[in-house]
Amino acid sequence: MIVRLSALKPGQEGIIKEFNNNEIYIKLMEMGCVPGERILLEQVAPLGDPISVNVAGYHLSLRLNEAEHILVELMY
Repeated sequence: MIVRLSALKPGQEGIIKEFNNNEIYIKLMEMGCVPGERILLEQVAPLGDPISVNVAGYHLSLRLNEAEHILVELMY
């Protein structure tokens, strides 16, 4: 199932499939968010923004508006 990263719950993991916004594509790629990479949603801030993910072996904080542009295939 393909979903937006922003829709995941803490502990859910997926494989990055694609980005649906070319404007932040380069920024996300520079941060290690590349298609085929595993990504784990670790935490959500108390007010829901930002989120903390583990990708490419390190921790990364993303705003929800950035996470909405990352499409992932859920791992079960």
